[in-house]
Amino acid sequence: MKKLCTLLLAAGLVFGAATGASAIDFQAKGQWLMGFTAEDTNLIHKTRVGDKKSTNMESQFDAVQRVRLQLDAVASESLSGTVYFEIGNTNWGRADQGGALGADGKIIKLKRAYIDWMVPDTTLNVRMGIQGVTLPNAAGGSAIMDTDVAGITANYKVNDNVSITALWARPLNDNFDGNRWNGRQAGSTRAGYLDNLDLFSLMVPLTFDGFEVTPWAMLGMKGANSMEGIEDWQGRSSGDGEVFNTSDGNLPYSLYPYPGINDRMNIGGTSKGYGTLFWAGLPFTITAFDPLNIEVDLNYGYSEPMGRYDAIKMGAVKRSSTERQGWLAKALVEYKMDWGVPGIFGWYGSGDDGNPKNGSERMPSIVPMGTFTSFMGDGNYGWVWNDYALDYAGTWGIGLQLRDMTFVEDLTHTFRVAYWGGTNSTGMVKYMENSFAWVDGWGTGTSPYLTTNDGLLEFNLVNNYKMYENFDINLELGYIANFMDNDTWKKAGARDSSFQKQDAWKAQLVFAYSF
Repeated sequence: MKKLCTLLLAAGLVFGAATGASAIDFQAKGQWLMGFTAEDTNLIHKTRVGDKKSTNMESQFDAVQRVRLQLDAVASESLSGTVYFEIGNTNWGRADQGGALGADGKIIKLKRAYIDWMVPDTTLNVRMGIQGVTLPNAAGGSAIMDTDVAGITANYKVNDNVSITALWARPLNDNFDGNRWNGRQAGSTRAGYLDNLDLFSLMVPLTFDGFEVTPWAMLGMKGANSMEGIEDWQGRSSGDGEVFNTSDGNLPYSLYPYPGINDRMNIGGTSKGYGTLFWAGLPFTITAFDPLNIEVDLNYGYSEPMGRYDAIKMGAVKRSSTERQGWLAKALVEYKMDWGVPGIFGWYGSGDDGNPKNGSERMPSIVPMGTFTSFMGDGNYGWVWNDYALDYAGTWGIGLQLRDMTFVEDLTHTFRVAYWGGTNSTGMVKYMENSFAWVDGWGTGTSPYLTTNDGLLEFNLVNNYKMYENFDINLELGYIANFMDNDTWKKAGARDSSFQKQDAWKAQLVFAYSF
């Protein structure tokens, strides 16, 4: 009888385990993108430094593909797990991306991996793991952070109108190998020392009839060595401690007062273990006057100085601060009509005052995503040419758009024109390494450095045809008229240099299958 009870108990456990396993609901999502683009996105045609001359010889045609697959394991409304893979980007013909003959590229990347769970008998939801984090925003995307990052998010619903969200994220940790930018050997025993960057945020979404607002703030701890030894976006190891941009954004550009720093390796050391980062925002949306839609976003950011550097002006050296703080305001007003949505948008960000001794007056960020436009901006399918982040810091702009126009069933059109101006003092040019330092951020995770004498005029035309419910064909045409001021940038005095500017353009065709 004892053996029989034991056998029945074992069978019950096996049956219970099988029942539990079968209760998991696996859900798959994904997207296939095939893109073809003809473009010349370089805003400079020729450059000269001393007697050395360079000409833009970049390829003007690319065929690219990318696959993203997401698998959700759902146990119940209170518990699930998600893993999200990305295959690509794969440029056709490129061996290191698996696009050459034979196609055997090792390019499967983990994009997200997290679990969602709810505290029993509460409305507290928790997400733990590598996840997509977009800070609250309105009118043109997040100016601070929109990326994938490891961390924990907790959301508590107080009532139908009020929620509270808390976030801890760790963008950087354990990348420092003991070598610093300036070549000083910290020693292998120092590897991993003070190299974490942690972010803590509190958001309070408030939703009312016709009005939404989300006040939020984020505090960061930036370790003295946190910006050292990051691998670059192509996966090459830094080796000597040089800092590269990560797969999203470019922290040396968005946190430090670059390009006022002629050489990042001349940043001195600091006695501080950690530096403070701080951001605050107030995005709100007014829909009470439908079909009128109003969006406004106000942001402030601060990055504590961590070491000083030599700003060189016509051979003279000015010891300068790595502090960076500033603000940004964005707005969008649009009116919905039967045939489309006309609108006007604009932004203004504080700029450098011409004195690097007191740091930078441009707002710092982690991974900003400016979505007002789709050539310079991150709107539409920007991955074919540039899957980085656009920063509005140090610029101002105004634009007009006709969004989602439709005259034929399943075919929509969006036309935008936007003028970009600069808010940075022309005096900053004298501290630049060369006369074309203004373009250093273009295509690397920020935006061109514009002074009050500079400008760019951007045109976008996006056409989208929904052939099937899950299959879109997207054609984008873009053009940027270049009004950078040659006379201003001739004053760059660190090196004898010159440049020949040009306009930029692109024509991009994307086939997108989503499920």
